[in-house]
Amino acid sequence: MSQLPPCPKCNSEFTYEDGVQLVCPECAHEWTEAEQAEAEAEKVIRDANGNELQDGDTITVIKDLKVKGSSAVVKVGTKVKNIRLVDGDHDIDCKIDGIGPMKLKSEFVKKA
Repeated sequence: MSQLPPCPKCNSEFTYEDGVQLVCPECAHEWTEAEQAEAEAEKVIRDANGNELQDGDTITVIKDLKVKGSSAVVKVGTKVKNIRLVDGDHDIDCKIDGIGPMKLKSEFVKKA
């Protein structure tokens, strides 16, 4: 039995095939495997200026960012080297000197 992909809307793992379409029983979303492959190919993460970001890039923070659960602040102009792109709301994993590992949103950075 082949492994079916999770629902792209709600991430339910209970998808099933109905002819050529895949169906999610939890949110009733229907899609084809071709649509899913096309959507995955279109996933491009861009910075605040519209430049495409890639793993290993160096970025600069364009806004003061408060660190949740701490009194620390990531200041404007902070350079971050060797980023890693991930899926999710915060799409950049990085390590900031003096603060440590963090997740950032691409809308608050620009490519250096």
